[in-house]
Amino acid sequence: MPLLTTPALPPGTLAGRPQPDLDAGDLLLRPWHPDDGQAVLAAYADPAIRRWHCRTMSGDEARDWIDAWPRRWHQETDASWAVTDHAGVLGQVGLRAVDLYEGEAAVSYWVLPAARGQRVAARALTALTAFAFDRLGLHRLGLRHSTANGASCQVAQRAGFHLEGTNRGAARHTDGWHDMHVHARLRTDT
Repeated sequence: MPLLTTPALPPGTLAGRPQPDLDAGDLLLRPWHPDDGQAVLAAYADPAIRRWHCRTMSGDEARDWIDAWPRRWHQETDASWAVTDHAGVLGQVGLRAVDLYEGEAAVSYWVLPAARGQRVAARALTALTAFAFDRLGLHRLGLRHSTANGASCQVAQRAGFHLEGTNRGAARHTDGWHDMHVHARLRTDT
């Protein structure tokens, strides 16, 4: 059945270019390197990250996780950046469920314990948002987090993501079903 609209963005919007480094002031967002495995292992061993992302990782799984990102970029489905400073990896920020036809994606982020309280996630998300809108041309970015995760709500608000509502019982965590806040930003938002 023919569609009456054309794609918001053409195929190749991601795959037609290398995944870039993104400048976030004193932070650098860069594609994951094979030697970042220890940072990924540390992240998924952290109780707070495990609570909200509901997973653990072995060394082999961390390597596979890192190795998958270039493929996902070229398939134009997802992208992830290591959030770094002069000392090393501080966290992760990424685009998930990229939909070029609709010009939208979801965002994700986590920050290692030693870097928390420094607005690392908000600054990284702000830089990723600018890239997604200004250089990729996406129209909408969405963000969901458990209503019990107040820190993630603050990150979303600091990065200019408006609260749109709550999805009741929308995500299963290790302690049961959680209501999820839904935030979004449009390219036209100021």
